[in-house]
Amino acid sequence: MGRQRQRGRNVQGILLLDKPLGITSNAALQQVKRIFHARKAGHTGSLDPLADGLLPICFGSATKISAYLLDADKRYRVRVRLGVTTTTADAEGEVLRTCPTEGVTEQAIRSVLSTFVGEIQQLPPMYSALKHKGERLYKLARQGIEVEREPRLVTIHALELLCCDLPEFELDVHCSKGTYVRTLAEDIGEALGCGAHVSALRRTGVGPFGTEGIVSMETIEARAEEGPEALDQLLLPVESALADWPAVRLSGDAAYYLRMGQPVLVPKAPTEGWVRLYAGEGRFIGVGQIQDDGKVAPKRLM
Repeated sequence: MGRQRQRGRNVQGILLLDKPLGITSNAALQQVKRIFHARKAGHTGSLDPLADGLLPICFGSATKISAYLLDADKRYRVRVRLGVTTTTADAEGEVLRTCPTEGVTEQAIRSVLSTFVGEIQQLPPMYSALKHKGERLYKLARQGIEVEREPRLVTIHALELLCCDLPEFELDVHCSKGTYVRTLAEDIGEALGCGAHVSALRRTGVGPFGTEGIVSMETIEARAEEGPEALDQLLLPVESALADWPAVRLSGDAAYYLRMGQPVLVPKAPTEGWVRLYAGEGRFIGVGQIQDDGKVAPKRLM
C-alpha cells in the first residue's frame, strides 16, 4: 500500500500573528493554517481568549524549534483593576469580592511592585491548562472542583508602571516562561489589601520577537486574495526564533559529521551554551550545544 499523500503546501517560516480578542490560540492557529493551506503548523504558547497580541506561528521545519520559543521570556502589557476579585482573575470571571480602593495611591503601587521583581513563588490558578490526573484544571474549575496545586518558582525580570488611573493601572511585564500574569495581578492586589483582576492583557514579546512586524488576521486574509507568494512574504526565516543565540559556521566536513550525529570541534566557537548552526554556504541547518570538551553537539537538525 502506497504512502498517503500529504495535503497542503510545504510552507516554511514563522508568522508573527496578532491574535485577536475572543478566540483561543488553537482556533487562531487553525484559521491561519487554513488560510496558508499549510501542511504543518503550530503555535508557541497559548494566550487566553481575553488576551490579544503576539502569537508566533511556526510552519514546516520551524515547528522543530517551537519549544525554544515556549521556553523563552515573555513581555506583556496588562491593565489591572483594583478592588474586585473574580473566579478567573480576569474580567470574564464571576465577581467574588469587592473592596474599597480609596486608600491606594500610586506610590503604594510602586512600592508593592518592587517586591515582585526577581524570583517569586506563584500558585498556578485553577483556570489554567495545567493537568491534574490527566484532566485540565480549567475543566475541573468549571465543575466547581478545586484541587491542591504546588507553587512554582518564576522570574519577574521587570515591572514598569506605564500609567495610573485609579482604580486601574497599566504595567509592562517582562517575565520568565510559566508566569501567570493573572495570578501576578491578583497577588499585587492582595499585597495592596484590596484585591485585583486583569481587565485587559496584550502580549508584546516572545523571546527575540516584539511587536515590530506583527501581522493582523485581516492583513493575512487580504494577502491570501493576492495568492500564496504574497502570503509567504509575511514569513520570517526559521532561524529568526534563535536570533539571540550565537552562530556557528561549519566547514563541509564538520557539517557532514554533525549531520551523522557526531559532535565536532569548531575553531572560535563559543565555549558554552546553545548555538545556531550554519553549513559552509550559509544555510541554517539546526541547533547545537557546546559540550564540556568544547565540541559542538547536534541537538535539533532541520
